[in-house]
Amino acid sequence: MNASLGSQRSGRRIAVVLFNLGGPDDAATVKPFLFNLFNDPAIIGLPGLFRTPLAKLISSRREASAQANYAMMDSNGGSPLKGETQAQMDALDAALSARLPGDEVRSFMAMRYWHPLTEEAAVEVAAWGPDEIVLLPLYPQFSTTTTRSSLKAWNAAYAGSGRTRTICCYPRAEGWIAAQADGIRLKLAEAGRDHPGRPVRVLFSAHGIPEKLVEKDGDPYQEQVEATVAAVAEAAGLTDWLLCYQSRVGPLKWLGPSTPEAIRAAGAEGIGLVVTPIAFVSEHIETLVELDIEYGELAHEAGVHPYLRVPAVGVSPLFIDGLADAVNDSLGRTGIAPAGPGCQGRWKACPCQAQKRAA
Repeated sequence: MNASLGSQRSGRRIAVVLFNLGGPDDAATVKPFLFNLFNDPAIIGLPGLFRTPLAKLISSRREASAQANYAMMDSNGGSPLKGETQAQMDALDAALSARLPGDEVRSFMAMRYWHPLTEEAAVEVAAWGPDEIVLLPLYPQFSTTTTRSSLKAWNAAYAGSGRTRTICCYPRAEGWIAAQADGIRLKLAEAGRDHPGRPVRVLFSAHGIPEKLVEKDGDPYQEQVEATVAAVAEAAGLTDWLLCYQSRVGPLKWLGPSTPEAIRAAGAEGIGLVVTPIAFVSEHIETLVELDIEYGELAHEAGVHPYLRVPAVGVSPLFIDGLADAVNDSLGRTGIAPAGPGCQGRWKACPCQAQKRAA
């Protein structure tokens, strides 16, 4: 069955499950959130006997500093990610209702490390009794540390009705690329108005992962991030841009260059920066604290001006319409596939490649 025939059927209950990281509700839940994060074998690849005590130790040691960072965003010390995701769910439901007027469509939030957890979402979806299920990660690029971890948790938890398909990634999907390009053009125009004649570089900042995940385990994340950046740079007509990676932790070598290195380099060259989060679709601690505050202070110290940050795509109509089209198109198939052009198919960890082999 092709996608157009699949999307023409009506009278269905369609559940769209949105995967995301999650975040603490307040200062008191920072520590258990951190524990859940570091106790995930996709994050720390040790046997549970060693991983769980280590996760307890890390979450205890990082609790105070993490609470201070979350307090910069919210007086209760929580993350805005849940509210951001709810707004995206509402916008997506509206867009899908317009495309599928004969069906009942409902989005569900499945957070990996804090409530509503994946297991809780699975129970809620099963109780609703869908005919069709679309699993939609809010991670544009597939990684074993994000999407695969969420899929594994969902598959272990869900025991309800419905035929399931997965949108594994959308690194070059039209709506995602267009929304990013629009945001960059607006910030470049702002830089040109306020700092005429000043050279400005666009800095694409993605969350980093250890290099060994790519080189040894075949994680497709780096390739997909590079594909996103190339597509956005072309769409926005950029001539000076650089991809870098943020949020490095631990002793392992991570993908580079790092965002702090790129900021210092721009200062040495005497140019300004427009920074865009290229692997995040929502505002959260990595954008509002790390990019805006910590790296903003670094840029000031390095003599970078202007230092402007492109907002996450959030509920941009271009982005939401792109997600709605991807969900609608997926209803004509089962299994795992990307929305739009996906990976290049050469990474052993990529489920798109597994889907191609099964086709």
